[in-house]
Amino acid sequence: MIVYDIKESFVQRDMDLVRQLLLRLEQDPNMDGKHSVCFTPADLGMADRSTAEIGYHLNLLIDAGFVRGRSGFDDMPMLFKFTWEGHEFLDNIKDAGVWAKTRKRVEGLSGVALKVVAAIAEAEIKKHLGL
Repeated sequence: MIVYDIKESFVQRDMDLVRQLLLRLEQDPNMDGKHSVCFTPADLGMADRSTAEIGYHLNLLIDAGFVRGRSGFDDMPMLFKFTWEGHEFLDNIKDAGVWAKTRKRVEGLSGVALKVVAAIAEAEIKKHLGL
């Protein structure tokens, strides 16, 4: 048996970081499904974050089905493109006002499932549209 040491361990999602990553990935023309991209924190404009932290959250985006990609032994996965669900989620949280209201509604809770965050953001948009 081979056991690998993990330099840093993250067991909590940072939903603000998830949003920042999705916003940044959407801007990159290489996220078109024709390229395989491995970002560094500096590439993403997040040099203040560790590679392990960014990689962990990018892998969560793959696991959630928001982006297509491939995990590897390095901290950073290879990314290919957004999925339909990834675009839908990002569209619901893209607006800073909607995101602020969504964050306020879950404030004080010890944890909230991603699907609940998505549903709250969608409800905020519907409320804004009068639906």
